Amino acid sequence: MQFGIFSVSDITTDPTTGRTPSEAERIQAVVTIAEKAEEVGLDVFALGEHHNPPFFSSSPTTTLAYVAARTRTLQLSTATTLITTNDPVKIAEDYAMLQHLAGGRVDLMMGRGNTGPVYPWFGKDIRDGIPLAVENYALLRRLWDSDVVNWSGQYRTPLQGFTSTPRPLDGVAPFVWHGSIRSPQIAEQAAYYGDGFFHNHIFWPPQHTQRMVEFYRQRYEHHGHGSADQAIVGLGGQVFMRRNSQDAVREFRPYFDNAPVYGHGPSLEDFSRETPLTVGSPQQVIERTLGFREYVGDYQRQLFLIDHAGLPLKTVLEQLDILGEEVVPVLRREFAALKPAHVPEVPTHASRVAARGGARDATVHAPADDVTGQAREEVEVR
Repeated sequence: MQFGIFSVSDITTDPTTGRTPSEAERIQAVVTIAEKAEEVGLDVFALGEHHNPPFFSSSPTTTLAYVAARTRTLQLSTATTLITTNDPVKIAEDYAMLQHLAGGRVDLMMGRGNTGPVYPWFGKDIRDGIPLAVENYALLRRLWDSDVVNWSGQYRTPLQGFTSTPRPLDGVAPFVWHGSIRSPQIAEQAAYYGDGFFHNHIFWPPQHTQRMVEFYRQRYEHHGHGSADQAIVGLGGQVFMRRNSQDAVREFRPYFDNAPVYGHGPSLEDFSRETPLTVGSPQQVIERTLGFREYVGDYQRQLFLIDHAGLPLKTVLEQLDILGEEVVPVLRREFAALKPAHVPEVPTHASRVAARGGARDATVHAPADDVTGQAREEVEVR
C-alpha cells in the first residue's frame, strides 16, 4: 500500500498571524514539502491543478518535473488533472514528457474539477462536464496507445495521422486514477478502462464514500478486469496531529474555522464526527485511518492533505515528521497484515512494463515532413 500527501496549492492567510504568503513562497514551500515527504519515507506526492486565486498550481507538470529532479524514489501524481478543460493532446504530451524526466515515477488523477468558472475560461460549457470527461479521456487513451491517430469527436477539431510526442516511456503510458467526490459516471469510467478510482474522502460522510467505492468495484468486475476486491482504490483524507489531542484541536481550530473551503460552517467537532477529518494524536490518526478499510475494503493508496488553510511551512514539516516516524510505519504494517494475497498493489511503471513483456523503444520517426504532410519519397518522385 502506498502512503503520501497531496496539496491543493491554496494561498491562505494564516489566521493566527494575519500573514499571507506570496505565490513565490508557496511554490517554494510545496517543493520543500515534497522533498520532506521523500525524506520521511512516504511514497507519493500529488499536486492539484487550479487556474484561479487563491491557488497557484496552474501547471502541475512543471512543478512535478522540478520535484522529480530533486528526488529519487518519490512517486509523483496529480490531484487533479482537469480532463474537461485541458486539451487531451496537451495532456498526452505533457505527462509523457514528465514520465521520461521522472524515470517512470509518474501517474496522474483525472477529474472534472470543482471550480465552475474554469469551463468558460477554456472555452467550454460546464453543462458538458461529463461528456467532455468521457470523450477527452477516450482520445487521451488513443493518443498514448496508438502511434498514429485518426479521430473525430464533438468537442475538438479532428485529428488525421497525428502522433503525440514523446511516446510513453518504454511503450507504457502512465497509470491513471479517476478522481471524483460525487459523480458515479466517473467511477464508471474508471471501471470501464480498468483504471484506478480515487475518492477525495474529505467532505462527505463515510456512507457516501462507501457507496461510490462499492459502485466502482462492482463495475470493475462487470467489465472483466478482475474481482471487485481487486479493483484499484485510493482515498484522500485530512489530518492534524500533536502528541496530545487537546493541543492538536486547540492549534488547528483557527485554521479550520477560516479555511477557504469548509470554514465558517460546521464546527470542528461536528465536521470531524461526520467526515474523515482527524485532528488529534498520532494514535487517533492510526485508528481512524485503519477504520477506512471497514467500509471501502482493501485499498492501495492513502493520501493526506496537510498543508491547507494557511498552516505555516514549519508546522507542515512537523506534521510530515509525525507521519513518517509514528503513523505510516504502523499503518503499513497493519494494512499489510490484513490484505489478502490476491489483492494487487498499486500498478507502477516497473510492474506495468513487466506485464507488457518488457520495455520497448516507443520512439516514432514520422514518415512525412511538417510542411506538406507527405513522405519525402513522394516529394522526390514529383
